Amino acid sequence: MPVIVLEARDLISPLFLIRTWEILSGCTTFSLVASLEDSELNKNPSTLRFNTFRVFCMFTWCFFFTLSLLIHILSVIQFHSLIPISWKNLTMTVAVLGGLMCFTASVLFPWIIMDHQRVSPRPLVAAVTSCLTVLAYSSESYILRTQAHEHRGYMGSLPGLLKTIQLWGGVQMIPLVVEVVFGLQRGVHSWQVWVTGVSYGVCLLMSLVTLVVILGDLAGRCPLPFDRFLAGFSVIGVLLYMVATVICFTKILQLRELEQHVSSESAGLVIMETVVAGITLLAYTVDLAFSMKLLCDRSHV
Repeated sequence: MPVIVLEARDLISPLFLIRTWEILSGCTTFSLVASLEDSELNKNPSTLRFNTFRVFCMFTWCFFFTLSLLIHILSVIQFHSLIPISWKNLTMTVAVLGGLMCFTASVLFPWIIMDHQRVSPRPLVAAVTSCLTVLAYSSESYILRTQAHEHRGYMGSLPGLLKTIQLWGGVQMIPLVVEVVFGLQRGVHSWQVWVTGVSYGVCLLMSLVTLVVILGDLAGRCPLPFDRFLAGFSVIGVLLYMVATVICFTKILQLRELEQHVSSESAGLVIMETVVAGITLLAYTVDLAFSMKLLCDRSHV
C-alpha cells in the first residue's frame, strides 16, 4: 500500500494542532524537570531519600511524549493502516490515559518534588506546561469522543473509558505502594503490604491483558467469549479492590493512633492511595454492571 502524505488542509485540522501541542508541551515539561538543580527541589529528607515520584513523573512525560510523537508521525504519513493494531482504539487509549497520567504528574510535581520554600522560575514553568499537556490530551479525548462510534472504537465507549481508568489506577499504585512501604516505618503490618501489593499487581496484569487483546483485535481468538472474560476480570477486580480499600481505611485509622510518629507527607500518601483505590473500585463496579447487562442481553437473544 503506498504511503500518502497529508494534504495542506489536514495540517491545520484541530486534531493535528492538538497533537502538536501535546508534543511541544510534553517535551518542554520533561526537559525543564530534567534540568532542575538540587536547590530547586524539595528539601524534605524522605523525598531526597526516596525519589520515586520524580522518576514516575519523568517516565510519564517521556513515555506519552514518545507515544504522541509516534502517533503524530504515523498519522502524517498515513502508515498506521499497515500496523497490525487497532488504530482507533490506540489513539483513544493514549489520549485518555495520557490525560489521566499527566494529571497525576501535574499534581505530584508541585506537591512533592518542587521546593515550597523558594519557588524558582523553571519548576514553576514546568508545572504550568504539565497542566497544558493535560489540557491537550483532554482536548484530543473530547475530539475523538465526538466522532462516530465506528471511528472511535471500543475504547471510546463508556466501558472502554472505565477500563482505561482501571489501568490508570493500577499504574498509580506502583509508586504509592513503594513510598508507603519506605515512608511508614511504624504501624504498617507486613500482611497489609503483601495483600494490597498482590491485589494491585493482579488487577494491573488483567488490565494490561485486556488492553493488549483490544488493541490487537484478538478477541476472536479467545477460547471463551471475550465478554465473559471481561465479566470475570471485573468480578475479580471488584473483590480485590474491595479488600485493598478496606485495608487502606485501616491504615488511616492506624495513622490517627500514630500521628505523632508519622510525617504529614506519609499520611498524605496513604490518603492518596485510599482515594485512588476508591476511584478504581468504582470503575470496576460500574464496568461489572455493564458486563452483566451485556451478558443478560445476549442470553435473551
